[in-house]
Amino acid sequence: MEREVRVRFAPSPTGPLHIGGVRTALYNYLFARKMGGKMLLRIEDTDQNRFVPGAEQYIAESLKWCGIELDESPWSETPGPHAPYRQSERKPMYMEYAMQLINSGHAYYAFDTPEELDAMRARLTAAKVPNPQYNSITRTQMRNSLTLPEDEVKQLLDSGSPYVIRLKVPRKEEVRFNDMIRGWVVVHSSSIDDKVLMKSDGMPTYHLANIVDDHLMEITHVIRGEEWLPSAPLHVLLYRYFGWEDTMPQFAHLPLLLKPDGTGKLSKRDGDRLGFPVFPLEWHGTDVETGQPTVSSGYRESGYLPDAFINFLAFLGWNPGSQQEIFSMPELIEAFSIERVSKSPARFDQNKVRWYNEHYLRAKPDTELAQFLLAALQEHNIACSAEKAVQIVGAMKERVTFPQDFWREAQYFFIAPESYDEQVISKKWNAATASALLEFAQELPAHSDTTPEGIKTLLTMVLERQGVKIGQVLQALRVVVTGVAAGPDLMAIMSILGAQETAQRITTAVERLASKISA
Repeated sequence: MEREVRVRFAPSPTGPLHIGGVRTALYNYLFARKMGGKMLLRIEDTDQNRFVPGAEQYIAESLKWCGIELDESPWSETPGPHAPYRQSERKPMYMEYAMQLINSGHAYYAFDTPEELDAMRARLTAAKVPNPQYNSITRTQMRNSLTLPEDEVKQLLDSGSPYVIRLKVPRKEEVRFNDMIRGWVVVHSSSIDDKVLMKSDGMPTYHLANIVDDHLMEITHVIRGEEWLPSAPLHVLLYRYFGWEDTMPQFAHLPLLLKPDGTGKLSKRDGDRLGFPVFPLEWHGTDVETGQPTVSSGYRESGYLPDAFINFLAFLGWNPGSQQEIFSMPELIEAFSIERVSKSPARFDQNKVRWYNEHYLRAKPDTELAQFLLAALQEHNIACSAEKAVQIVGAMKERVTFPQDFWREAQYFFIAPESYDEQVISKKWNAATASALLEFAQELPAHSDTTPEGIKTLLTMVLERQGVKIGQVLQALRVVVTGVAAGPDLMAIMSILGAQETAQRITTAVERLASKISA
């Protein structure tokens, strides 16, 4: 009988959710939904020293904004069948499993002090050992339950001496597993060190807690970042030693996300330096070096739409095998397959995510886009009818990238210009232009047709009478009406402004620019 597909996203609450983590969550979600399975979220908070207040809430809000729905999580209204979903709340069970490994001879107690560990590494470094580690060779020279007499081990345990529990990795053995993305991975056990499974404070390390929880939560597929690939052989050994090989999940290690120039792994510092976010939401934290409060920008606050962000993110390491680039979430679910995830690192392209945002923004109905503008106008105490707002965003939407651009680029619809583009005025403003535009302004308020077409018809008639070609005055007209040299269709702008307001702006500009008339 086939098992139900179950995947998990298991972040640590140590800070904001990096874009690479969101991609991992997205691929897990797409795979689970495609396979008719379930996705759960588990908070891996075994390292209490790195716990950051607010990080867990940030993770929950980020996934919600992205549209990634969870079937089981710490925040579910009703506890799932495998609760609790925070490892700190599952602490008592981990020691039981560590003891199971000790009793079966696959783990041991280690009583080494920090000074003894430092001395061991120093000896190995002096002997030019390339990668000093606690392993099948060095453990024979250390203070652990493999080298100490049984009665001494019992005495140390009874007296409460500090210890850790380490995995006993075999000395000469090939560890292999079939990665869904990379194919067969084979690692010799001599390159794997005897990892700590239980720390001296009684908390499990990632390796033990991760394997135990994945087994108990019936995870069938572990889809995670490439940085966990070196740990996978160790995890395979743990499944074997627990006797869980038959239910061991399939592994899929996702490719790295690279900087835009392809030179290395994408980091927060790259985003800060190059001016783009690497977090889904804005994060308020503390600088590690200075202790001062810091704010890291987020995609949501920068004006990116969740649909655009998710569409862009899906393509960072995966391709659908077709030319299609625009996918809704249901379409991504239908098209997604692990087989089409690349082994090669994916280069981050900030221009591409902007392109996606422009597409999704322009695809929205004008009535919905108008709400962005109306909200900004309310902040600035500017009254505007919903009908006018719809007209403005309709004229502007082909020229914007973010929702906030509607206000930034369309202020001239509400505020008459106080200054005019100097470059255009110096080249295009002359007596003939001023005379023609003044006559146009005088006739416009009485003109019956104030549609863009009607306004253009009147302007053409006036210019013909004046003997002036439309190309000679059009840019100057735009500047005196809006103050700037570029924008959407000028006739549409004047139609939205209305005949009276347009005429007033032209008349005011002609008076102000009288001294600028060139010969």
